[in-house]
Formats: sequence, structure tokens, C-alpha cells
Amino acid sequence: MNEELNEQQIIRREKLTKLRTVEYPYPNDVKITADSEKINELVKIATSENLTELQQTEKLEALKTQTFTLAGRLMSQRLMGKAAFSNLQDQTGQIQFYIRKDDVGDEIFATYKNLDIGDIIEISGYPFRTKTGESSLHLQKIRLLAKCLNPLPEKWHGLTDKELRYRQRYVDLIVNPEVREVFVKRSQIIQYIRTFFFEHGYLEAETPFLSAIASGANARPFETHHNALDLNLHLRISPELYLKRLITGGFNRVFDMGKMFRNEGIDLKHNPEFTMIEFYQAYATYEDLMHLTEDLIGQICDKIIGSRQIEYDGKIIDWTAPWERLNMVEAIYKYLNIPKSIDLYTLAGVKQAAKLVGFDGVEHEENYGLAMYELFDSQVESKIINPTFITRHPLEISPLSRPALDDPRFVDRFELFVNGTELANAFNELNDPEDQEQRFLKQAEAKAAGDEEAMEYDADFVNALSYGMPPTAGEGIGIDRLVMLLTGNTSIRDVMLFPLMRP
Repeated sequence: MNEELNEQQIIRREKLTKLRTVEYPYPNDVKITADSEKINELVKIATSENLTELQQTEKLEALKTQTFTLAGRLMSQRLMGKAAFSNLQDQTGQIQFYIRKDDVGDEIFATYKNLDIGDIIEISGYPFRTKTGESSLHLQKIRLLAKCLNPLPEKWHGLTDKELRYRQRYVDLIVNPEVREVFVKRSQIIQYIRTFFFEHGYLEAETPFLSAIASGANARPFETHHNALDLNLHLRISPELYLKRLITGGFNRVFDMGKMFRNEGIDLKHNPEFTMIEFYQAYATYEDLMHLTEDLIGQICDKIIGSRQIEYDGKIIDWTAPWERLNMVEAIYKYLNIPKSIDLYTLAGVKQAAKLVGFDGVEHEENYGLAMYELFDSQVESKIINPTFITRHPLEISPLSRPALDDPRFVDRFELFVNGTELANAFNELNDPEDQEQRFLKQAEAKAAGDEEAMEYDADFVNALSYGMPPTAGEGIGIDRLVMLLTGNTSIRDVMLFPLMRP
């Protein structure tokens, strides 16, 4: 086995073997009384500029009477004969500590010298400030808690190592503090979203992850099999139809935030397993949800990120409300500079506009709604930078949306686009059971014809609508994409602790 190890790995394992001859080298009786953040804060308070030099001296002397115990990872060693400086890293950051042989004795100093970078250790001592003004802990005791058998990488960045960072996220988190900060912010964002919806009167519901019917969104599902019932099941692609059943049942405001699963490709914006929140509000319209979304994300920017102007991929995205609102036709006119003499409300006009911008993807399309959407999807989306609500989508791509009464070719729907990315999708929900049944039948026909992303017919949902669902608006927001945009990360893998990877 040793032939497969490098020199450092061999030396560290030999040290562990020696430790085993004395006692079990993985103690579990640690009593932590402080962390690096607390020690830094205590020294900062004691040396505040508001204090006189005498007051600072008195407070620092008082700190010498207090002993604090910390635990974390040893990140550096700087030996200077009979003394040394090192850094301990815990969840709150890093703290420097100072050890002197004359203070701690031969045995404790020998323990320190026998440590390796990356070891998990326990240290005890009192806070002080060095001559260079750095907060530190004057060491009195030190103990090994867990041996780091593999040396930490000195350089953990660059294209070559990026995939390794995703595969070994534990190492990435150890050596890259900025990565840890992203996931701290992600946790804070998710926590705040829940708080926001609770404060707005929403009930959190837990909907099934396994379902016999794949529906609620146009996506190819993952399939599995339940042995006891001999039943084929799907991992959920959306909780939508379950949440709307709850609206029918009398819960006027509901949400579900959790994992969704779609059997699709992997790229900078897509991972087969992702996190999403869907929320539904009875007696509301999608216009109400626009205001709610602006309020939600604006407050996240204020409370967690600290600004509504956020740098992303070399651009400044301004999250200040109100955000621009354009219907899909207006967006095509604006972003493709199509002259108003071309009528984009006709199939011929859409094809003429496509030809004008050199796009040949709709020349054989005979459905107006599909042609218009394809032109928008391929030519306009990527040009939208600041948050923009795109409304009035074609009926053909919106099988669960309420039709617009003034033009049945469109539905009462919006998608929120930021930096060319779809972040949210919302619409006035279709609550006409007969219309819904007909749309399900069309989806079933498409699926039978080979469309793997078409929805399945859900007879129970049609039955639920038959009992009467109140007028309702619903929305879904991609949490991973939101975290990407708010933390400046351009790959979804950078905001997922453990993204799916090929073995």
C-alpha cells in the first residue's frame, strides 16, 4: 500500500501509528468555549480606539486571566526555535495562536511540533494582541483530535482542478474561505425565503417526491420502481398539481421548497437535481406575484447581500424595483430592433422578423405561438440583463395557465429573466376543469408521438378542479439560479455542495 502513497502521506501515517501505541488518537471529549470570531472580537474591544492607552492595557491584562478553548484545523506553522506562531481555522474564520516552550513545557511543545498542517486540534489559552497588532491566543494547552493523513493542496484553483473541487468539496471548503461564504449565504437566503413566506401567511406543505404520474411541468422525469406494489414511479419534476389540490381543499396560501428532479442535460445553468420553491395564492393574479417577487428578492439583497447593485459576470445587475415589464412580442420588438411595420402578432410577421435577424429556426413552423416563442427563446433571452418580467406567453407552451380573455392565443403568465437566465415562472392558474382536460389530452397525444417532456394525463387533478378551485396565481423560483445571481457565480455547480458528476 505504501508504494501508492507519497512521502508526506507515509510520514503522517507513521505518526498516527506511533500515537496508537500510547492511546486511542481520536478523542471525543472536547468542550469548546469560544471560536476564532469571539477571540478576535474580544481583542478588538480591548484595544478600541475609543479607549486610552492605560484602559487598553488594563483590559488586555484582564484577558490574561481568562482561558478559552477552541477547536479546528491547523492551517499554518511558523517555528522560531523555542516558540512558534500558527493559525487555527474553524467555522467562523481563523485565529492566530502563539506557543512558547518555556510556557507550556517540553511535552506540550513536542506535541505541537509533531502536528501536521490540516490536523484537527484543540487549543486552550488567553487572548492577546501581538506587537504587529494582530489578535491572537497565547497557548497553554494543545491536543490532537483527528489526524489529517493527506496533505492539503497549496493551490486549489484553475480550470484543471475545478472538477476535482466539485468531486472533493470537503477539501474545497477547507482551503477556500470564499467557497464556504457562498454556502453560508445560500443557507441564509433559503432561511429568509421561508421566513418571508411565513410572514406573508403561507403554509409550508410537503408534497410527494414519488408519483405514479409525471406532471406539473414539461420535463423528462426520472423513473424508478416500487417492488412491494410492483408500481413504476417518477421522481417529482414539480409540486404544482399537489399544491393546487391544497388550494382546492381550502388552504389559500401554500408553498413547497425542496428538491426537484428532471432527467435532462448538465450545463452551467442545469443540474438534474435542483432546488426550487413553488408558491400559490388564491384570489390573486400574476401581477400580485410580480410585486411579491420584487419585494422578496429586494429584501434578500438588502438583508443578506448588502446591496441591490450586484456584480455578475463583468456586469452590474440592478435589483432595484420596479423591474421592467414587457410582453413577449414587445420584447422581440425591443431587443431585436424589429420595425413596427412588421406585425409580430401574425405568423408571417414572425417569420419576416426571423429572416431579418438571420434566424432560420421558424421558417417551416406553421403554428404562430410556437414560432413566436422560438424566436424569443433563441434570439432575445440572452440579451436581457437586468430583472425583467416577460408576460403574455403563447398558449401552446403553457398547458396549465389561464388563457388571456382578450386574445386566447396567449395566457396570463410571466417569466422573470436576469442576465439571460430564466429565474422564475408564474401564471394565473387554469381552474376550468374541462379546458384542463382538453390540454392534458393534447399533452398525452404529444407524449404518445414521442415528446418525452410532455405531461401525462392526471385524471385525479381534473377531478379536483371539478370541485371548484378559486382563482389562483402561482409561481416557481429556481433557488440555485437565484443564489448564482446574488453571489456572482456563473456555474450552478458553484452553488451546489455536491453537484451530480460522472463517476
